[in-house]
Amino acid sequence: MPRPAPLPARARSAVAAVAVALAVGASTVACTTSGPGREAPTGSAVALATPTPGPTETLLPDDGGSHSVVGEVVDGFPVDLVPVPDGAEVLLSSAAPVDGTDLTEISLNLRTDQDAAGLLAAVRAPLVAAGFTEGTPPAAEAGLAAQSTFARSEGSELLVVGILDRDDERTLTLGGRVRAAAP
Repeated sequence: MPRPAPLPARARSAVAAVAVALAVGASTVACTTSGPGREAPTGSAVALATPTPGPTETLLPDDGGSHSVVGEVVDGFPVDLVPVPDGAEVLLSSAAPVDGTDLTEISLNLRTDQDAAGLLAAVRAPLVAAGFTEGTPPAAEAGLAAQSTFARSEGSELLVVGILDRDDERTLTLGGRVRAAAP
């Protein structure tokens, strides 16, 4: 029996392309479903999918002290220096002494419907009155409606403020180190 003549290179490429297309098409059909999988988890998977929080569970670390609280201003927070703006809801606050210094590390997160410029002005006024100098962060954070820094005592006291504007509410995050009393 005579051997068939070899296919020209172009024909071999076309045959190979058709074979690949058929293989890919067959595997795609084999993997395609008419809808998403709906297999219900069983046993321990159900417990993982729907955890039940314990009554004593907290989102805050247990640092042995009460330097942070949710929903209110923590004891020791310098409210004369950084007052909570009228109508704002405190989400979280903290105030912890910095070991070996007279500084306090503070953090304040709050939510309000006040506009970003007005909220920053409410934070700015008491800080500037207390001798802080306002500055601009070296790099703007994407997504923030407003941001600023405030420094005093040659930079040993520094606060950073960022305001996120989303869904007609502003979320303010303020953090840094301050002395409760003016130097």
